[in-house]
Amino acid sequence: MTSAPASAMRSLDRAFDVLGVLEDTRQPLRLSDVARRADLHVATTQRILNVLLERGWAAKEDIGYVAGPAALSTAHAFLVNNRLSQVALPVLQELAASTGLTASLYVRVGLARVLIARVQGRNPLRYQLPIGEKLPLHLGAGKALAAWLPETETHTLIEQRTPFTRISGEQVTAEDLAADLHRIKQDGYALSLSERVLDVTAVSAPVHRAEHLLGALSVTGPSGEITETDHPRLIGEVRRAADAVAARCP
Repeated sequence: MTSAPASAMRSLDRAFDVLGVLEDTRQPLRLSDVARRADLHVATTQRILNVLLERGWAAKEDIGYVAGPAALSTAHAFLVNNRLSQVALPVLQELAASTGLTASLYVRVGLARVLIARVQGRNPLRYQLPIGEKLPLHLGAGKALAAWLPETETHTLIEQRTPFTRISGEQVTAEDLAADLHRIKQDGYALSLSERVLDVTAVSAPVHRAEHLLGALSVTGPSGEITETDHPRLIGEVRRAADAVAARCP
């Protein structure tokens, strides 16, 4: 017989699985689609969605389900109370001013990263990236977080994400990604060229406080404006900025 606490935890896990599906989608999903992506029975998914609808974590549109407005208040509470984003903002402002590039701060959520702070450079990027956007760990600045994953989670990331093709057309195998992450951990930074967005270069570094990985700091700009001779300077500035953020955190 399953104990009540174990049953409650399983129900909670399932609810988060459904919520995660709604967070990741960019369009309304039918009940059957939510169930399939969450790997749950349709009836179980419907019960969970009913609770999420009642609490505002899900919303029902004519053609399907989407994430609800309750997530906004939780996100606001995080931004107001999160010490990391508060201490990082002036550092990001200085970094954007000194490099002319867009400076960003990400934190890891599972096998993804979430943008929690951003300061535009002199020439804003051609695409918008709102605070709270969830992005992959295996591309771009995400690798500055992925390189410090625990071994078991690294294996899971590589197994789930490879093989894949970068936006540049470069194909990446499991061995390629493992070697890339190993090199990043040794060097202390990640340099990304047209990985997630075409003709965009990103330099990122982890924000470490003692043995804790707090986040990843990154500068991003058009590849046409960042020459190879610029890379060493940018790498140095980003690493110093990441260390400055870490030093200001309690």
